[in-house]
Amino acid sequence: MKFEPSLRRVGAIAVASLMLGTAPAALFAETPADTLVIADAIDDIVSLDPHEAYEFSGLDVVNNVYDGLIELDPTKPGELVPGLAESWSVADDGVTYTFKMKADVKFASGNPVRAEDAAYSLQRAVKLNKTPAFILNQFGWTAENVDQMVTFDGDTLTIKTDKKYAPTFLYNCLTAGVASIVDKALVEANAVDGDFGYAWLATGNASAGSGSYVIKSYKPKEGYILEANPNSWRGAPGLAKVFMRHVPEAATQRLQLEKGDIDVARELTPVDIEGMAGNADVKIQPDVGGQIFYLSFNQKNEVYKNEKYLDAMRWAIDYQGLVDTVLKGTMVTHQAFLPKGYLGALEDTPYSFDPEKAKALLAESGVTDPKIVLDVRNATDRMEMAQSIQNTFGQVGITVELNIGDGAEQLKRYRARQHDGTLQSWGPDYPDPQTNAGSFAWNNDNTDEGAVGTLAWRNAYDPGPLNGMVEAAVAEGDAAKRKAMYEEMQTIHRETSPFIVMFQIGYQTGMRANVNGFSTGSAIDSAAYWTVTK
Repeated sequence: MKFEPSLRRVGAIAVASLMLGTAPAALFAETPADTLVIADAIDDIVSLDPHEAYEFSGLDVVNNVYDGLIELDPTKPGELVPGLAESWSVADDGVTYTFKMKADVKFASGNPVRAEDAAYSLQRAVKLNKTPAFILNQFGWTAENVDQMVTFDGDTLTIKTDKKYAPTFLYNCLTAGVASIVDKALVEANAVDGDFGYAWLATGNASAGSGSYVIKSYKPKEGYILEANPNSWRGAPGLAKVFMRHVPEAATQRLQLEKGDIDVARELTPVDIEGMAGNADVKIQPDVGGQIFYLSFNQKNEVYKNEKYLDAMRWAIDYQGLVDTVLKGTMVTHQAFLPKGYLGALEDTPYSFDPEKAKALLAESGVTDPKIVLDVRNATDRMEMAQSIQNTFGQVGITVELNIGDGAEQLKRYRARQHDGTLQSWGPDYPDPQTNAGSFAWNNDNTDEGAVGTLAWRNAYDPGPLNGMVEAAVAEGDAAKRKAMYEEMQTIHRETSPFIVMFQIGYQTGMRANVNGFSTGSAIDSAAYWTVTK
């Protein structure tokens, strides 16, 4: 089935029939009043099991269909709020946490949400051991011990960690999709051969959550429909249905948005946005995401341990020029490894394009006739960044040869420490500063055999004292002190490491003028549909 770009409005029944392949070959001229119609590229969805979903589009679904013990409120950015737990605390031993469940909350099935469901869900995520399980494994949980580390009694869930951590570290990790609470009775009723209901949930043909919506239908690379959960503890969402259409082409999204065939377009380019200027029927909502873009250099090459040379490169990038032209609306200048929105993130941008300063630093470095082979993924935004860097580095006397390849090829070289220099992006795994600090600034075994796998290790970078700072910060219980620790380590890192952080991704979401309350999730969360009205 293919979604065609223009049809008459036919109402909610036809929206559903689109997913069943029975709709007429026309799209709405106006979307149904009770339905949010979104166009996005959702071909990254691997699974809709909340304990496996790890890609952006899959987590958007999970965020609206499932709840955690602790939630992030899109109307209160960065604030931890009660989800399925009404309260939580940590004992004096620093390793025992208790969560009291809210009373009278139900899953979409009508089953009560219990502490038993919460314990089962966290145990399930660890035992399934899918990609995002590492977020929970950080607390010393394994398939062998998680039944003893995560327990319940009546309406109380008890969690034990293997050692003391900053309580906020655990709480932030519990907002991740992998910590979603599922309906044990429903999941186990659909389990096959002890798979914890995985085959049933992963396909997206069913859901077992307590969130604002339930999954009505899903077809890979075509779309999905969500319907309001009548039992949601949040109350009825603003709109009864969400219809997501897989439309990867930005130009097609723009056309559909302007015609009123969709309510929200999430893949618009700066050219598309400029082209809609003056159209009173549409509006653009700017926001920032958590993904950052950076250059890094393999310190197996001794030249990249020369701090003057690294500093010369920092002053040889036209950050603002790129943001004002080819990256307009899609990136903002950012120069530290924690994205804006995270505890301790540095928002100052001390470096700018200064070719004379860069030349002087290069001369001081003693490095003569430098040449960099820069690995670059064959994607439009990265190629534009790389070509600009090649030009401005050339102006200060640094030759850059671009080694262009697909993403998988580039990552294979990067993960094997075989690159010279590389242009990469990195997105946080959970809304806690440890997610990036532990990768950019921690490497406790710099040998090839060590296979630590962090970004520091990939660049053969020994962070020295930063290792201890990262380990201390993740255990610091005082939030103000912890914030200061991350600020200090970022300052040291950006002045001495082989990383040059350049940009943070920006979102430019197009929507019809009557749409309000749509949240992209910004830097720390996923999209929220239950807040939308029109």
